[in-house]
Amino acid sequence: VQLQAFGGGLVQPGGSLRLTCATSGVIPDHYATGWFRQAPGKEREGVSCITNDDGMIFYADSVKGRFTITRDNAKNTVSLQMNSLKPEDAAVYYCYLNQRGSITWGQGTLVTVSS
Repeated sequence: VQLQAFGGGLVQPGGSLRLTCATSGVIPDHYATGWFRQAPGKEREGVSCITNDDGMIFYADSVKGRFTITRDNAKNTVSLQMNSLKPEDAAVYYCYLNQRGSITWGQGTLVTVSS
């Protein structure tokens, strides 16, 4: 399985961005996919994830109410709508796929939040 992330960029505080992660290759039947992020000098942080079958969703407390994760199983994509962005949301965002503890990472996409 391969993952490719799209949608990073520069946005002002309070603005919005949408990240999309496209999955290709041999896709397992049951998995979770989502996003981690890593800011300079900080540890990688889990942001959000969603399961492909029953749609269970996780959000980090820091993004609840501002970020929304959705999936399109027909297109094998997962998107993260990020609203009300704050400077502390700036990071490299990595999409991932977790199949029973085996994790595949996509490349990172940079999100910059600055005026």
